[in-house]
Amino acid sequence: MKIIKAEKITKVVADLCVKANCVLRQDILRKLKAAYRQEKNSRAKKALGAIIENARIAQKEKLAICQDTGLPIVFITLGQNVKITGELKKAVLKGIELGYKKGNFRESVIVDPLARGKSTYRGAVMHTDIVKGDKLKITVMPKGFGCENKSQFKMFNPTAGPEEIKKFIINAVKSSGADACPPYIVGVGIGGSADYAGFLAKVALLKNINAKRSRFERDLERAIGRLSIGPMGLGGKVTCLAVRIERFPTHIAGLPVAVNISCHALRSASRTL
Repeated sequence: MKIIKAEKITKVVADLCVKANCVLRQDILRKLKAAYRQEKNSRAKKALGAIIENARIAQKEKLAICQDTGLPIVFITLGQNVKITGELKKAVLKGIELGYKKGNFRESVIVDPLARGKSTYRGAVMHTDIVKGDKLKITVMPKGFGCENKSQFKMFNPTAGPEEIKKFIINAVKSSGADACPPYIVGVGIGGSADYAGFLAKVALLKNINAKRSRFERDLERAIGRLSIGPMGLGGKVTCLAVRIERFPTHIAGLPVAVNISCHALRSASRTL
């Protein structure tokens, strides 16, 4: 049995908040640099250059990559042989607040979505998965709402084929246009229930975008590229850096599909205790 103090979790979460917001994931940065080398459109190339330079300065100066430091989404993989001294949820929320204050990040969360009111550092969406072992893995994904607002969901008939699903995903990107700061990373969840498909789409965004992709994912990347939206809407080849898909068993009578789009600043950071 491994014992982990709540205070340790709070510190780790605070550090992850700063890292995720200031240091762009290496897989994203690598793909951006490759896109820059391949881009022929001069305006699009200039935009990609600015995006890459922004990431460099953010990491060097410990500044937020984007002023929208998002709603923190926290993924916790908890080994069943781990004992936490204290309350896990409180420890995580305290870490979020401390990390966002430490980084001088924007207060972007409101407690009551209807009353609105003053924004705060407090609040996060948490997903916990209990697994075998004595490890605790924490991942923080700050999700900006310029791209989150472009999420789409549809319950397809179970008879829907791959082409119908592809069309839905492509149209989700097309309707986003330049509003969500392309080039995009497109997370897709297929299966489960209505709520779980949305979760799967976010999990898909955590996958390394340079790892091996399925033919279905590659076909979507090519089709989205033909939309020619381009970096920041300036045209060119690179509208989408990657499409990543997560699948899950579902009911015989349904076929849930969720699309969760991320801007070029797809941010996440992880640590295992």
